[in-house]
Formats: sequence, structure tokens, C-alpha cells
Amino acid sequence: MKKNGKTGPLRSVTPAIDIYIRLAQYPILSNKIRNRMRQEMFRRGIISPAKFEQEVKELAVKSRVREGLGDPSGLEDESTWEKRKSRVRDVHTDALFASNLGSSLLEQLILETLQKQPSPQPPAELTFNPEISPWDMLFEQGKIYEAMPVHEREKHQHHLEEIKVVLIRRMISDQLPFIGLARRFLTIQDMQFIHRRLIGTGKIGGKAAGMLLAWKMLQQKDPEFGPDISASVDLLDSYFIGSEVIYEFILNNKLEDFVNQKYRSVPEMREMYPKIIDGFLQGRFPDTFIEQLQENLARMGENPLIVRSSSLLEDNFNYPFSGRYVSYFCPNQGSDEDNLHDVLVGIRRVFASIFNPDAMIDRREHGLIDYDERMAVLLQRVDGERHGRYFFPTISGMAYSQNFDCWDSQIRQEDGLLRLVWGLNSCITGAGRQTCSRWIPLSHPQQRREKTAAAIRQSAQQTIDLVDLDANQLMSLPVQDVLQQIHTQLSYLPYIASLDAGDHLEPVPASPSQTVSGPFLLTFDYLTQDRKFIKLIRTALMRLEQSYQTPVEIEFAVETLPGVPTPNYKLYILQCRPQRPH
Repeated sequence: MKKNGKTGPLRSVTPAIDIYIRLAQYPILSNKIRNRMRQEMFRRGIISPAKFEQEVKELAVKSRVREGLGDPSGLEDESTWEKRKSRVRDVHTDALFASNLGSSLLEQLILETLQKQPSPQPPAELTFNPEISPWDMLFEQGKIYEAMPVHEREKHQHHLEEIKVVLIRRMISDQLPFIGLARRFLTIQDMQFIHRRLIGTGKIGGKAAGMLLAWKMLQQKDPEFGPDISASVDLLDSYFIGSEVIYEFILNNKLEDFVNQKYRSVPEMREMYPKIIDGFLQGRFPDTFIEQLQENLARMGENPLIVRSSSLLEDNFNYPFSGRYVSYFCPNQGSDEDNLHDVLVGIRRVFASIFNPDAMIDRREHGLIDYDERMAVLLQRVDGERHGRYFFPTISGMAYSQNFDCWDSQIRQEDGLLRLVWGLNSCITGAGRQTCSRWIPLSHPQQRREKTAAAIRQSAQQTIDLVDLDANQLMSLPVQDVLQQIHTQLSYLPYIASLDAGDHLEPVPASPSQTVSGPFLLTFDYLTQDRKFIKLIRTALMRLEQSYQTPVEIEFAVETLPGVPTPNYKLYILQCRPQRPH
């Protein structure tokens, strides 16, 4: 049995009794709620389904002995035995859930179960003003319209569009180009998903908005949008801190004097910025915000997390104001209190970065200094796997739908460009770290600038960004050091590396062993030859550019999955924005 992922005894039966009494208020729905409770425990790795059922059987046998029936199954008919296990299963569910997850999450599961219950249908005609109506009314009416048969929905499409626009403006963006796209692709259910994961109030910001819209575009199955790649594209578990939270934080902590930094001279901005960071790091959040954040952190499990800026200007259609604010990795390997503290520090640092002098200078140069910039925050689970003490994604990178760097006359600009790294893509996006990725023109994936082994060796990725789980911190380590420690654990090593034979490179054997010890170079040569991989990236870029009606660039992570004869791939969209020349 686990508590926060660690083995330990139950502390008390009282919480389990509390859950039993709470569920007794739902005599019909309690089965559905307990099923959700079990699924949540299975999903978090608290216990496996097989182990759970084995414990239920053992407890049922003990209960039969207590009731004087003995152990042999022949003393109890099958119907009674199944009824016994069913009742034991309920009690065991309550006990495990109480010990590991608690009442706050139970209330959320009860609420979600109740929301799925059928309710009286409001009239199809719109009888209220969406602009001033509460969330629930907008969601319910919008779902009614979307559930209608196509021929009937056409008569009410204008009402559905109005509701969508109101929800998008309230929760996502007030940029007209974005609204026009979002109402085409996002459903009421999509926006209800966002609302359920919104912490605080306000909009989710440009980075989160671009990520969600891109994912939705790539989920379309209509041939109009090109080949269906929906099964190969996914979102990472994410929560959104609304853009109004920073206002409350500034007001409560008396930080208003910093708000007009953008109008100071550049030397004054730079002089004040360290003081601003210190002021934000000392700030306190309201208890209600802390409680809501804690509940959502409990749902995200034990993977490392990243606290990402998502300002209203980021991924702007007219000027994609990206890469100006900080992201903060949280290893998430300490106690619940330590992990919460780490995330709060990350949020404070992201908030403070809105006053980064370089960001404000950039805004001034592009006529954006008077814009009421607000900082939302994207809280996201980091994709990846654990290898010993290290955690990182298999592959990450950036891709561009237009290749503005065609170094050979054969390369076609319109087919796009791909940049790959091993580990976290901060190796690409970090300041001053722009040369360590493999550049792949998607029209000719095997074409590269470097023509000799020596040139390839010099341009290969030298460091990997990863989370050291033992040290509980983000680190940048030499690639060769990490490979020497864990290369035998990497089933995907042949996909990303080549053997350095001095004057030439050789493929890594399909099953690397202790006898193959390198040295290795990160070339990603296998992926450049895998049509499945190249087609996935090229199709994603083509569909996004077609939908946006402008060139786009994306940040992503890729997971390799077993496949025959070549691996399968899962593409996670981390960010999408209009493309800037690189």
C-alpha cells in the first residue's frame, strides 16, 4: 500500500469511514463514483488492477472465516461469494482511497460524476444574453446545440457561434485572428475541459492557447485537413493559472510600484529588476489559491513538472512575442510540502519575468509597450522516462513549416525544417544555446551541411538537459558521460546515435550491449531515414500552416513506441505560434 507513492501502513480508519458516509448519500451513483476512485488509484500507480483484485479476494476469504464459514469455497454458493467480494471491494476502495488520496479529490470525482448525469434540457432558443451569463449556463446551452442532428443544428448555429466566442474571449484570448480560428476548431466540451483545469480567474495566455488550438487542429479527421494523424498526437497533462491571479498577487503583496517599470530608462530597468525578483519571491498567495493548486498537483502524479510562462502577448498572431519569459522546472521528487513550495517559487519567478528588461525593450521596439500585458502560467507534466537517477524525454525539438535556411539548392523551403535534441528542448530554446541540435530539412531529411565525420563530431549535441531525480534538480550534463552510464538501458539508442569510428560513423546495433561502449555521436540518422517519423512531422506542419493560413513553428517532444518493422511515435505539442525567420 502506498501513501504519496511510498509504501506505508494506513494511519487511521476514520478517513475511510468518512468516505463511506459521504458515498452513502449517493445510493445509486456510489458504484460509478467508486469505479472512478479505483481508476484514479490505478492511473497514479498506487496499486495495479491485478494487485487490487488479489487483495479483495484475500480479504473476502478472511471475512468468510470470521463468519464461521471456513476457507473451502464449496461452503458458499457462487452468487453469495460474488456478493461478498463486491461488498469487500467497496470497503477496500474506500480504505485505499482515504489513505492515499483523500476527501478533496473525492469531492472532485463526485462533482464530475454528477455533471455527467442527464438534466432537464433548456429550450433550444437562446433566451439569455451570453455576454453576462454564468459559465454553467453557457456550457449547458452550448452542449445542447452541439448534440443536435446536423440539419437541426444549422438553424441554431449562430447561437452556438455566439456562445463559443464569449467563452473564448473570457477564458482564452481576445485576439480576433485567434477567435476566428478557435471557434472553428474548439468545441464546447474542449472549453469546459479548459475551465475545469483553470486555477484562479482570467485567460490561460498565449502559449497555452496556441498549444491547445494546435492539438485540436491535429485531431481533425476530415480529409480536408490532410492525412489523419490524430492517434499519433497528444497533449501532456496540463493546468492553467489564470491571467488575473498576477493582479491579485501584486495587490496583496504591495508590489504596485513595479507596475510602471516599462516606462523607465533601460539602465533603470536593469538596476531595478533584481529587486523586483526579490519582491516577488517574498510574496504570498491566498489560501484559496494554494488549496486549489494542491488539489491539482495531487492529480499530476510524481513526474517532473514545468512551470511555463503564458502571457497574453506570447504567440501573438501579429508578432509572436515568445522566448522572452522564464520557464521553471520542478523535479517534484520531494515531500508534498517541498514540491508545492518549489512550484510556488516557479510561479513567482514567471510572474517577475514580466518585468524582464529585455522583454520590455523588445515590446518597446515593436510598439507593444502600452499593451496591458498579463501573465498567465501553464503548469505541465514533463514527458519522459526514468533512466536510473535521470529523467528526460526521448526526443524533443522545434519544427518550422517553412525552411528559411536552405543551404542546398535541392532543399525545398515549403517542406519545412526540423531540429532535434536528446533530452529536454531547453537545449535548443535556452539563451545562447542555438547550435547543439540536428538540423533536418524535411524535403531531403538525410541531407546535412557537414560532409565529414570530423565536421559531424564538431556539430553534434554535446550536452543534455535532464532532471536529476536524486539531486532533485534540473541539470545540463555532457552527453558522453550520460551515455556511458545508461546506454545499455536505452532501447531507442540506435534511433538517435551512431558509433564514432574515427574517420567514419557506423550504425548502432539494434540491441546495444555492454560490448558496444561507444563512443557515440547523437546524429539521429535512423530517424532521417524513417518515412513514418518524417511523414508525421511534415503532416503536422502542413496541417497547422493550412489551418493558420500562415507559416508556423512548434515546440514538441516525441515518445518512441514499439512497432513493426519500424517504431511508432507519439508527438506531444508543447507550443505552436506563427513562424518568425530563424
